[in-house]
Amino acid sequence: MTISGNTRLIAHLGWPTENFKAPMIYNPWLAAQNVDVKVVPMGVRPEAFAAFVPTLFTLTNLVGALVTMPHKVVTAGLVQQLTPTAAIAGACNAIRREEDGSLTGDMFDGDGFVQGILRKGFMPDNARALVVGCGGVGSAIAASLAAAGVPALTLFDTQESSAQALAMRLLRHYPTLDVTLMKKDPQGHSLVVNATPLGMSPGDPLPLNTNRLLPGTFVGEVVMSQTWTPFLQAAMERDCQVQRGTDMLFEMIPAYLRFFDLPVATPEQLRQHAEIKE
Repeated sequence: MTISGNTRLIAHLGWPTENFKAPMIYNPWLAAQNVDVKVVPMGVRPEAFAAFVPTLFTLTNLVGALVTMPHKVVTAGLVQQLTPTAAIAGACNAIRREEDGSLTGDMFDGDGFVQGILRKGFMPDNARALVVGCGGVGSAIAASLAAAGVPALTLFDTQESSAQALAMRLLRHYPTLDVTLMKKDPQGHSLVVNATPLGMSPGDPLPLNTNRLLPGTFVGEVVMSQTWTPFLQAAMERDCQVQRGTDMLFEMIPAYLRFFDLPVATPEQLRQHAEIKE
């Protein structure tokens, strides 16, 4: 990987950085396209983040930033423009500097998740979905599921106020959506999503009682630090179809590339070049 004075940068912002996988997907693809752009992990603690972002975007060779945990919700308040998707989610995972110097935030977690389950054959019509975790990624997934036509959503978060706020944002845009709050029994749902960090660390509890999963339920995961989390393993033991966190990542990167006006790839092309093992 050659870096010169002509190299442009995309900051990958989060904390901690040890489990970041995106640079090992973006950089091989961009190198194969002879594009002199590098994705660079930058660890920023929460207390420093709000002051760091404006300073970061004074760099003249910065294309933009990818944003991951724990900064997605805070980022929505640090940009001048939000796309409709980011506004509903109340969070951003991408920042782009416009020609006038202003910052635009977008959110691709939800679209990546939904594209993945659609490609695996899940049909959102007449589905009831349970989303456990109503932070940045869970909010984005809920918003994209509503946009895809899921008529009923159940939302759970350890902070009830987060679930309530997400429900209000969703109903402003989708007034006929059937929303149930603060339930996490998977029975009665055809789609169940873990949108919490549970599963990132050894010994984490499961996000819900997997013994209540019915065979045939589609189960999705957002954790990417390990390919087959305990939650997914338990779901497969119950004969559920599953989607890994890394599947969501590969599905959303094409949208990021378009956002940054870089050569777009299919998920299959990204996997062909990626330096990570699944």
